[in-house]
Amino acid sequence: MPLEVIENITRVEADNRERKASAEAKAKQIVADAQRDGLALLQQTRTSAAERSRELLRQAETRAAARGEEIRRDAQAEGEALRKEAESRLDAAADLIVGRVVKD
Repeated sequence: MPLEVIENITRVEADNRERKASAEAKAKQIVADAQRDGLALLQQTRTSAAERSRELLRQAETRAAARGEEIRRDAQAEGEALRKEAESRLDAAADLIVGRVVKD
């Protein structure tokens, strides 16, 4: 085999090793970039979810407070109506009691 052919084969093999090493380094960099980007996206998603959760909780608390106030007003109105009805019957109850006491 002529020396020129051997040198050519050696050069091609060296080129192939360099390309392989370069491809491996590039693949490792792609994986590292993907992992970094994935972690950043995961953190961003967690942050967004936490913010959304806080907003939903705030809205729920606002609705609960409004509903609680509505229930309080309804109960107060119902209590006032019952009080007025009781007051309207107070004279009749007093007459009934007096009538029973006097009869006995």
